[in-house]
Amino acid sequence: MPPAVRFGINYTPSEGWFHHWLDFDLDSVRADLDAIAALGLDHIRVFPLWPYFQPNRTLIRPRAVEQLMALADAAAERGLDVNVDGLQGHLSSFDFLPAWTRTWHRRNLFTDPDVLSGQAAYLRTLAAALADRPNFIGMTVGNEVNQFAAGPHPDPDRITEGDAERWLTEMLAACAEGAPDRLRLHASYDAAWYQDDQPFTPALSARLGDVTAVHSWVFNGTAQRYGRTSVSAEHHAAYLVELSKAWADAPHRPVWLQEVGAPAPLVPAEHAAAFAEATVAHALDCPDLWGITWWCSHDVARDLADFPELEYGLGVFTNDREPKDIARVLAEAAHRPHEAPAARGTALVVPGDPALRSRCAPGGDVFEAFFRLVADGARPTTVLDTRAQDEDHLAARGITDVVTPDQVLPTPHGGTRS
Repeated sequence: MPPAVRFGINYTPSEGWFHHWLDFDLDSVRADLDAIAALGLDHIRVFPLWPYFQPNRTLIRPRAVEQLMALADAAAERGLDVNVDGLQGHLSSFDFLPAWTRTWHRRNLFTDPDVLSGQAAYLRTLAAALADRPNFIGMTVGNEVNQFAAGPHPDPDRITEGDAERWLTEMLAACAEGAPDRLRLHASYDAAWYQDDQPFTPALSARLGDVTAVHSWVFNGTAQRYGRTSVSAEHHAAYLVELSKAWADAPHRPVWLQEVGAPAPLVPAEHAAAFAEATVAHALDCPDLWGITWWCSHDVARDLADFPELEYGLGVFTNDREPKDIARVLAEAAHRPHEAPAARGTALVVPGDPALRSRCAPGGDVFEAFFRLVADGARPTTVLDTRAQDEDHLAARGITDVVTPDQVLPTPHGGTRS
């Protein structure tokens, strides 16, 4: 029997958002976790803010690490496993970088030897602190750290693909040193799959670490271009899961849908539950899915300023811990038995050259061909152009039919659900 798909949520504290680490209140955390556990979810993803935990390159605050351990233990008491993201990094439009990397101490986050040694020490420390906890899943290097490496970030630390690979290899090794037997991975936002000049490439996402992480947000042009109820929007998360498989070396490498949410106003609040239901159902039709972790647990309080409007209402609970309709959808999905999906026999050819990955983005010919296939009732996956004739590779993945984007003709559906 294949392992069950994991169902979890990205934990956003109801009091103080991630600034709660400055005024850590374990009773408040426990109340949040009670609400999450009541849904029947099995894990949370946790975000220690890097500058709060490591304010100086040689100071990793013991009290902060103890608080992280206390949170993990509180989760265990409620039957929740914990994955920890280390280098935060970037969250909900805000950057959280320690002062020892900025302004007068400006050093490249990915190449400066002193910065790398500080980052590695920090990740190693967090992993080691939790290594003996039975409910500790493992470490994610950081949340969408690739956004610091290229535009549209206003002040990027520019690097090459080789630099990105060396940095990831060192950070993943630090996680392994701290917790040798736990999961280790890294997570990029979708520029890794869609942006031609992003140095964090699809190959790095799909080959480094124990699982591939994908983050699906339809505000990337998908909902704007195709509509909220379009095939493209409701299958976007499944598309990223299947797109990632083109670059994986292991034919059945697990893929974690680590972030996916229903962003208003593109997905209005009254339609969030339906969007979640469709998104989860389509993702579950992807073979080798490790898990689904919804963004996010609790709304951002309105008394916190300067967040983009969509960030305030992404929770499945209100700021007062009241469940929304979307909470019911996730609870039902978590409790429902799921059979392992059959292999996807049709593979769409995608360019292996990372300088052409915009073809896979909304509006690109690969993107649109994929969803034409879906609209016609197919269950496509993807394959690199360099592997499209590799019979052993195709057989290992259960692929029986290979098509190119120009072979996929427009359909009467227009890519929109009827």
